[in-house]
Amino acid sequence: MTRKQTTIITILTIAAFILAFMVSGRIWFRLDLTKNKAYTISQVSRNLHREISEPVNITYYLSNKLRTVVPAPGEIEDTLKEYAAYSRGKIRLTVRDPISVGLSNVDALGLQARQVPVVGQDQTSFITVYSGIVIEYLDNIEVLPWVISTDTLEYDLTSRIRSMVTENERWMGVIVGDSFRQWQEDFGFLNMFLFDAGYRVRLISPGEEIPDNTPALFVFGGVEELDEWALYRIDRYIQLGGKVLFAVKGVFVDTIYGSIEAREQFDLGLLDMIASYGVIVRPELALDRNALTIQFQARTPQGGVQRRIARYPLWIGVLGDNGNNKHPVSSGFSGLDLFWASPLELHPPASVEAMSLFTTSQEGWVMREAFFTSPEVPYMLEIEAPETKGEKILGASLTGVFPSFFRGAEKPVREGSYEELPDMPETSNQSRIIVVGDTDFATNIINATQAAHNMDFLLRVADWLANDDDIIGIRSRQPQAGRFDKIADPAARSIAMRFSQIINVVIVPMFVIAAAFAFSSLRRRRAGIHAGKNADKDINIPVEQNDCTTKEENSDDV
Repeated sequence: MTRKQTTIITILTIAAFILAFMVSGRIWFRLDLTKNKAYTISQVSRNLHREISEPVNITYYLSNKLRTVVPAPGEIEDTLKEYAAYSRGKIRLTVRDPISVGLSNVDALGLQARQVPVVGQDQTSFITVYSGIVIEYLDNIEVLPWVISTDTLEYDLTSRIRSMVTENERWMGVIVGDSFRQWQEDFGFLNMFLFDAGYRVRLISPGEEIPDNTPALFVFGGVEELDEWALYRIDRYIQLGGKVLFAVKGVFVDTIYGSIEAREQFDLGLLDMIASYGVIVRPELALDRNALTIQFQARTPQGGVQRRIARYPLWIGVLGDNGNNKHPVSSGFSGLDLFWASPLELHPPASVEAMSLFTTSQEGWVMREAFFTSPEVPYMLEIEAPETKGEKILGASLTGVFPSFFRGAEKPVREGSYEELPDMPETSNQSRIIVVGDTDFATNIINATQAAHNMDFLLRVADWLANDDDIIGIRSRQPQAGRFDKIADPAARSIAMRFSQIINVVIVPMFVIAAAFAFSSLRRRRAGIHAGKNADKDINIPVEQNDCTTKEENSDDV
């Protein structure tokens, strides 16, 4: 190759690198080998530019000190850059250090400062840092006060950007049907989770008018307290196309005073109305071998009190494998914790499509007669197990045109009230309903089992009821950690443990030893062959000399 050719190739290579660098901001590529493509944004997020008419400004306020402590800010910034790369100029990203902007201005935006520990050579100190995101579209502003993970980042960004662009506020109605429960006190975790996800909750008192434009409605309990007046309001909302979650059970368990005594609920009409839609909530308790643990106090023979922890089949740990992957709500979900749940039966009318969402395992059973709930005597919980064993439906989905529970009946009236209920619509609209045979799974009792996946499920329900099916798909792509108690059957668990012990304690060491012997034998064999070849060389040389000498001597003799 001549000097001229070398110079030309060098110049072209440099030019190619410069051009590649210039267009790198317009081209985005990431190799994601995870099962659900959890580390790249989904198609719905990539297509946001089709819905955006004016530029969306995303500002990531990140303390430079935080970059050196944890790797999460880099992952968050990569995700935001991916949004900007796919937006075709509709999304603009800016990363700023709050100190350069002014901490007072950052606090005014609603960002939250956090203290992060920094480990030095001989002591641990704390630094105050920011990692928050501000989204601006026209005159609207949405704030993510503290972001330190990409687990729900795409969901938070896409749902908020779409809500701002379409000017559709994300809100929902909630009816707490049991008077012994209060929304802020008993459903505090759910209230906070919905708020963090961008939902605004409007509490609706039982019997109060339900606005026709309510995107979704959650009804918690109320079997023994919601009268015909309140049920008429809910039924009319459904006939207008409203979407509802019913979290109810057929057996009342006293959790107020801690006795956990159970009895069949006296239905004022709610369970009958749900049955007319296609789901029968059985007056029974569901149990499962895949049980959660409960902590309780038991008396000792000496009369003292002892704190114990035991498996409690009335607290069911629904596995992800027991969910229906064909439904957006339960597809890819990580499971659910249920507390004293009731089994369901599906009997939909012709105009309704019913689908199971999740079930017990095949080792499930029911308690139908004497409701024994104490964890101190486990065998009492299994009296009916042999005759009722099998998979039980615990959550169901209904879609279609629902018959009115009050069709052909007179409108209910309230004694002492002159208010008149509005008429039912002449024709019913398409609607959606989800029924879960438990109310406690949405309350603060989840703190006993750290069931954060319950909140994730309820958020999926809210999105599906509000017709955000593609938004649900984002949450389904999140990486799942799975559960450590996936094998529920004790015998199967014992076999799996024994198999694991044999593999790790016997087979793997034996394989290593056998491999060592095999390599050692192979090495000795190769060494022996090599030594033999060298020996042959040493012997052949003098033999050839002797032959030559002999021939010479013979020739002389001749």
